[in-house]
Amino acid sequence: MFLEDFSYFCNKNILQTGKLLTMMNKKKVIFEHELHSHSAKIIWPLISAPEGLAKWIADDVKRDGDAMTFGWGVPWRHHESRTATITEELQPSLFRWVWDDDEDYYVEMKLEKSDITGDYILIITDFTDEDDEDWLTAVWEGNFERLHNTTGL
Repeated sequence: MFLEDFSYFCNKNILQTGKLLTMMNKKKVIFEHELHSHSAKIIWPLISAPEGLAKWIADDVKRDGDAMTFGWGVPWRHHESRTATITEELQPSLFRWVWDDDEDYYVEMKLEKSDITGDYILIITDFTDEDDEDWLTAVWEGNFERLHNTTGL
């Protein structure tokens, strides 16, 4: 019995250590996108409300208190969904969530006003594995393009 318990303990710690090693490999990536708007009242719902996020982040977004569900694709074909928990919401400047399946990292959307143009700048903070930085950049560039196409920002 002791040997089985010891083996379980070692395997559990190896898995936890593996998780720690994976965590250390994540890289913080920051994206900035000028929104060509002087109005936080127009921008805030686009980065914090399900209806706004569904215009550019995912195909479907639902919110229940601090719980959010993001869906991509159509339910009758290929469909993916992820759940998240809102960890910080400071209207109208900061919106942050953690994915429920990766709680060690967050996605943050922050609004800052440009001193030069007076336009708002959307600053996104996200995390990725070192090997996936190009993929994450492409995802956010696609999101920004979708935001522009659906809202003009």
